[in-house]
Amino acid sequence: MTDSRASGSTAPAIPSPKDAPPERSADSRSLILSATEALLLERGYAGFSIRKLVARCGLTAPTIYHHFGDKNGLIDALLEARIETLVAELRAVPLAADPVENMRRLFRAFAEFGIQNPTHYELLHASRREQTDAIPAAQEAQAILLEPLEALAAEGRLYTPDLDETRQVAWAFLHGLILLQKTRPDEEWIPNLVDLSLDALLRACIRPADDASRPESSS
Repeated sequence: MTDSRASGSTAPAIPSPKDAPPERSADSRSLILSATEALLLERGYAGFSIRKLVARCGLTAPTIYHHFGDKNGLIDALLEARIETLVAELRAVPLAADPVENMRRLFRAFAEFGIQNPTHYELLHASRREQTDAIPAAQEAQAILLEPLEALAAEGRLYTPDLDETRQVAWAFLHGLILLQKTRPDEEWIPNLVDLSLDALLRACIRPADDASRPESSS
């Protein structure tokens, strides 16, 4: 029998993460992101660490750093992935010529995303503004949701002349609508709660088209 040491041959090298097959690398990345999301929701940003993530997902710290660089890169990647899911759903909404109808459809898609994906939504809600503002997908989602409001403002159909006031009202409204169903699962919510709520929001924020075209009466 030949001794491999004597013949100068070496033992096979242990493959590094970068040498892993693409499908295995993608699985590792997905596992890390899911475990990160769970830890962030359980412990918050202050209680999150790579050491705890290693214990949760079963992968090594070098593997995590290989995929994401550092802790901040990991959290940014998680936020980007979750917001990209939201953007894809908003982009799939069929739009109409009427900005009021577009506002209804887009806001409904946003609300349904939050209700159907409470973990994703809670993560986005808990993220600091400087984190989400730096993510291209977050800027895209904001632009999509603002587009019908900007069109209505240009037509003079918002009850307030300040677009940001209406934006904040809509944001607070949608946030409450989403979280109420998560925090009060004991309530028997009506099936068309989102649609009826959006009707109320639109009536409160938007003038009828004939009112917008009518000149202001002088006192």
